Amino acid sequence: MTTAPSPPPEQAAGRETPQQLPVTTAPAAKKVPKKLTLIPLIFLIYFEVAGGPYGEEPVVQAAGPLLGILGFLIFPFIWSIPEALITAELSTAFPGNGGFVIWADRAFGPFWGSLMGTWKFLSGVINIAAFPALCISYLEKLFPIFASGLPRRLAIVISTLVLAFVNYTGLTIVGYVAVALGLISLAPFILMSFIAIPKIHPHRWSSLGQKGVKKDWNLFFNTLFWNLNFWDSVSTMAGEVEKPQKTFPLALLCAVIFTCLGYIIPLVAVTGALSVDQNLWEAGFMADAAEMISGKWLKVWIEIGAVLSAIGLFEAQLSSCAYQVEGMAEIGFLPKFCQLKSKWFNTPWIGILLSTAIALGISFMSYESIVSAANFLYSLGMLLEFLSFLWLRWKMPTLKRPYRVPMGLPGLVVMCLIPSGFLVFIMAIATKTVYLMSGLMTVGGIGWYFVMKFFKSKQWLKFSDGYVEEEDE
Repeated sequence: MTTAPSPPPEQAAGRETPQQLPVTTAPAAKKVPKKLTLIPLIFLIYFEVAGGPYGEEPVVQAAGPLLGILGFLIFPFIWSIPEALITAELSTAFPGNGGFVIWADRAFGPFWGSLMGTWKFLSGVINIAAFPALCISYLEKLFPIFASGLPRRLAIVISTLVLAFVNYTGLTIVGYVAVALGLISLAPFILMSFIAIPKIHPHRWSSLGQKGVKKDWNLFFNTLFWNLNFWDSVSTMAGEVEKPQKTFPLALLCAVIFTCLGYIIPLVAVTGALSVDQNLWEAGFMADAAEMISGKWLKVWIEIGAVLSAIGLFEAQLSSCAYQVEGMAEIGFLPKFCQLKSKWFNTPWIGILLSTAIALGISFMSYESIVSAANFLYSLGMLLEFLSFLWLRWKMPTLKRPYRVPMGLPGLVVMCLIPSGFLVFIMAIATKTVYLMSGLMTVGGIGWYFVMKFFKSKQWLKFSDGYVEEEDE
């Protein structure tokens, strides 16, 4: 049977025999995984960085209300905005799940790309370990049984495994969970701010600290850094974002505004409405402040919000780490089997499993040492990231950049030098224990690179070829 030119498959599928239907429906079945859209991406970035004003209190304890407010007003311009701009440009230029690993690889070669992966992955996993413990610490105020011992350890392990399973169910679900958690956890702070605003007395902000209270600049700057970093973590999920060239810059802009307002408004309202001992402003004081301003019911709501915020932080950071593992496998830094995805949810289960296992292993270590080590490793990675950004601008001036930071190279150097100086300061004030931990992890990362290189040369494991050049076009 012959016919003159046959109709397009989609037309034939619509008019011909049912036997043709599977041909048209099969490709659709492969597209079940949905891409991240703007709103979920904004909240995922928000939880990569902040998760609410929980944990901002020590800036007041360290330097008083005025300097605390100024810190959250000025620091975003020094740190958050430059990091977000760099993330927007490089994520749209190289929209793959390797994120910052791809950037360092393209700038300086595979050794530095692998080392970047080590620094950023370990700092991310260390952060993951902190969130279930933080979650249980808030719950123990309502349920004292979780204060110590076996019940606390079991609660941390069970909560970690349950939250990891939620992550396994898919990035789209995690994104919408982040939206819900973000709105619920922020709601009590919005309400508290509205109640506190009529009670504000501006002279309370002018107190730079009460007599006898020594300023702790280490605590002050570490708190600002801890609350306003990790803007680039979402870059490891660039391959899962719908229209990343357009969605990423807008999502980052909205997240920066959203995050900064979420910090500054409650801080201004509460410090202006209450006159309390500066030493009381330790982590968690916002819940006590809510009780002073409105009553016990608001305190309980903020404590519940803190738990939900910790859950959102865990989910966002675990997603970033898991997709980083997948991305590093896609560009040949990890064995190909690390790209494996769940048949049911299309999630990188190897990355989720590895990240969760490491997080569980370090979740019972000293919280202070863990956080300091995470900051140090992250600082190393960010210095390399700034260098990669500048080098790529100079080395690849014609590279297609759907979003481009609107500055020439001299202006970009200045933009990167200011936060780099702060990174050097953060590293300089670290303790000997942090230097030792970070040094051992760095040596381990270097060793891992050469082990993977040896396995690749012997063909003992299968590796992907590397980053696909088409992304540049």
